[in-house]
Amino acid sequence: MKKIVLALTFLCSTIFAGTINIAVAANVSYAINDLIAEFNKTNPDTKVEVVLGSSGKFTTQIQNGAPFDIFMSADMKFPETLEKENLTSTKPVIYAQGSLAMLSIKPLDFSKGIALVANKSIEKIAIANPKTAPYGTAAIKALKNANLLEKIENKFVYAESISQAVTYAITAADVGFIAKSSLYDEKMSKYKENINWISVDPKLYTPIDQGIVVLKKAQNNKEAHAFYNFILSKEAKDIFLKFGYLVK
Repeated sequence: MKKIVLALTFLCSTIFAGTINIAVAANVSYAINDLIAEFNKTNPDTKVEVVLGSSGKFTTQIQNGAPFDIFMSADMKFPETLEKENLTSTKPVIYAQGSLAMLSIKPLDFSKGIALVANKSIEKIAIANPKTAPYGTAAIKALKNANLLEKIENKFVYAESISQAVTYAITAADVGFIAKSSLYDEKMSKYKENINWISVDPKLYTPIDQGIVVLKKAQNNKEAHAFYNFILSKEAKDIFLKFGYLVK
């Protein structure tokens, strides 16, 4: 009898267990493991599969039938586009607000703020592609509002995503515009504020409203909706705060 009970228990857990596939903006890569771990405390049988990349590219993939259940975008524009095309089962909702930082492994005079990018010693500036990455768009806006864009556009080294911009900033470029959240990753702890990085003045751009939606294919997927609700919970917001985001 005990074996039968154990078998039935395993069968039931298998029936209710499942995998959800999530398209996640690259800037969230540093927080996503903590978020999944917290989610799995109350949903231990749900496996969360994550694909990281640029929000613009994910939008194109979803429009072409990519099998994602949830889209965590780096802005609101892309999920709103998908909603208008009837490809979502929930309305786009803000889950966090992102902010920009400038990072360099070289000794730079960060007291100059964003203006330091105009120095002759700065030959390469890493930036996420503004056509597909909202953080790239925010960086362009900040530079434009600081009256610097036309002077330094020829220095840009474009990255496919904001996480790649971080890689470029510490390898191929003199300085890079990155998501501030990336600095809260353990591997980045050696880089110190005012020595290796500074926050970009938020007056130069609008903090980035990052949006989440459940996609059409998952409209009846309880596990996908459970993860969606978790991302909007206090527990998730506390994690986002820990990784340098703003939350509402």
